Amino acid sequence: MEEFKNFLIKYRGAIIGGLIALVALLLNLHKILIWFIIIIAGILLGNYIQHNKEFVKDKLKSYIDKL
Repeated sequence: MEEFKNFLIKYRGAIIGGLIALVALLLNLHKILIWFIIIIAGILLGNYIQHNKEFVKDKLKSYIDKL
């Protein structure tokens, strides 16, 4: 019984994460999470491009020239 208790203490984060993932899949929350991730990625990409216009422009130009 002590070994089982130590196992639960050692891996409680993974167990809780697995349970949360299981509930999210059962409730179809993964679709919402995917949309949320795509929206956040778009926001971050737009912000990066806005602050590094010249660098992005040069990289795109060199990439297009290679094609």
